[in-house]
Amino acid sequence: MDLRDIHTPVLLERCIELLAPALERESASPRVLVDATLGMGGHSEAFLERFPGIRLVGLDRDQDALRIAGERLAPFGDRVTLVHTVYDGIAAAVSSTGLHRVDGILFDLGVSSLQLDVADRGFAYSQDAPLDMRMDQSTGMTAADVVATYSEGQLRRIFERYGEEKLAGRYARAIIDARSRQPIERSGQLVDVLLAATPYSAQRTGHPAKRVFQALRIEVNAELSALETAIPSALELLPVGGRIVVMAYQSLEDRLVKRVFADAAASTAPAGLPVELPEHAPRFRLLVKGAELASPEEIARNPRATPVRLRAAERIREAAA
Repeated sequence: MDLRDIHTPVLLERCIELLAPALERESASPRVLVDATLGMGGHSEAFLERFPGIRLVGLDRDQDALRIAGERLAPFGDRVTLVHTVYDGIAAAVSSTGLHRVDGILFDLGVSSLQLDVADRGFAYSQDAPLDMRMDQSTGMTAADVVATYSEGQLRRIFERYGEEKLAGRYARAIIDARSRQPIERSGQLVDVLLAATPYSAQRTGHPAKRVFQALRIEVNAELSALETAIPSALELLPVGGRIVVMAYQSLEDRLVKRVFADAAASTAPAGLPVELPEHAPRFRLLVKGAELASPEEIARNPRATPVRLRAAERIREAAA
């Protein structure tokens, strides 16, 4: 199958539009774009084609994704450097390539099409598979480990915090009871436990497993803690005129990005100061108002764009010395 047919990049044209001013500026050396969530390389391929002078640094923790993206981006030769890392390692990854600043950064957060579509990864509650959910299958605990070892209180906490699940306590108790009789090692087993514990009235408001699977995935991959480090680190890599675009697919991620961007775009002048000193001026400006959504036309073409929330910012001032 043509790799272009595997994955449709979300909000591709909008990402290009927002990052273009940073990548088209005149420079003695190639402009650099970091794709911090490379996936299968759909966004990166388009940027390399549209901007023939840029260099790309692509990051991903998923070694299957890196392999596929490597094949897809091979025609671009030494313009491409791929790094196996979680996105909170963005600063170290950039440094490892001999760079200290980059011109554009793209984050396309959440679970990738590859992870959703390959059944044995265990991300999809609609397909029975080993309960894995690791984005990097070479390391770390699996979702089955979490389900098998966490206490009722720990399970309830992650379901509430990462899944915003109203029935978190009920689901935690059901899992503890079910695992006492038989290990829960497959996604289908967990779905059955959750369905049995869900009141009929609640089943009509959406699949009972959706929020629990989201919570387990975030816990297994430490997604929010990584993001808390990654976004501020990414902002520090940008020079004046450098730009960042972040696409989030659930509210917890989007709220975190919104907060970091708002802080970076705010004045640090003390309250009551009659004149804002240069060192207190905002370091960034926001490029979109609020969070942008996919158009109905894009959602019709690519349903996975439905929950996306896009935010973007540009550095306008260096940090005070």
